[in-house]
Parts: sequence; structure tokens; C-alpha cells
Amino acid sequence: MTATSVMSKQPLNPWYREPWPWLLMAGPFIVIIAGLVTAWLAVTTSDGLVTDDYYQKGLAVAETLARSERAESLGVAAGVSLSREKMRVRLSGNEQFNPPPALRVMLSHPTRAGLDRILVLKSEGGVYSGEMLLPASGHWLVMIEDEAKDWRLMGSMMLPAANETVIGGGDSAKPQS
Repeated sequence: MTATSVMSKQPLNPWYREPWPWLLMAGPFIVIIAGLVTAWLAVTTSDGLVTDDYYQKGLAVAETLARSERAESLGVAAGVSLSREKMRVRLSGNEQFNPPPALRVMLSHPTRAGLDRILVLKSEGGVYSGEMLLPASGHWLVMIEDEAKDWRLMGSMMLPAANETVIGGGDSAKPQS
């Protein structure tokens, strides 16, 4: 064997016949395709977080805050108590406060919306009461408002509660019988 036969030349393939250039180009090509798909999704789908009626929603928030301020100016306080089958609410307020004939009470669970309840309580001798099974134990948000939606109170309570929970009217407010 001669030295020239050992060092025989292998024919060189053109670059496009080698696997390595294609493998190196595959990464940027996949990124370009993914970018085009993302751009297409961004253009063709709607943004659910943006509302068309943001002005009306802002007015509703201002109205809700005004109702809470109205309750504060009237000195409205509510003593809420729950037994196993009945809810009682005692209201008090300053001399400008006129107790309504009925109250709308909403109990909302902070994490389980399926447990939320709305009650309309009628006045029975100065105490508003209505039938309701005791909801699940834990932290509950309470909203009390008159039927005319002139004022509202918001607070929270832990259930089961052995005592009456006072909502609104400041720290010194105690509902009177």
C-alpha cells in the first residue's frame, strides 16, 4: 500500500446536503413561526380584561361609595345575629335615620360563590328577621341595604358566632332594641 492510496480523498457534499446546518437553522425557524402564531392570536382574539362600558362601571363604583357614605352620615349600625334557622338584624342610627320596612341582606363567601345568599328581612317590632339555614362556618362578607338602595353597610363576620356582630356606625355604635 502506498501513501497515496491511504489518503484517498472523500468527495465533499454541498452544505445543503449536510444535516448540521439544517439542525442549527431549525431553532430560529421555530421561534419565527411561534412569533407569527402569537401575533395572529393577539390580533384575532379579544382582550377580556378591557370593558367597553368603563365609564358606566366607574359611575356605579362612585354610586356605591356614595351609598356607604350616606349610611355613615346617618350613623347606621346593624347588629347581626344568626341562629340555626333564623337571621336577625337590629338597626340603629342618628335622629335623621328612618328605619325602612324591609332590609336586603347579602351573605357572600370570599372564596366559594356558590354559597352566597340574598335575603329580604321584614321588620318585626324594630327587629328585622327572616328564615335562613346557617351557612358554612368560616369568614363571611355581609352587605346590608335598604330596599330603596339609599344606603348600605358592609362588614364581615365569622360563623358560627355566639354573639351579635356589629357592622357600621363606628366603634362606639351599639344597636338598640
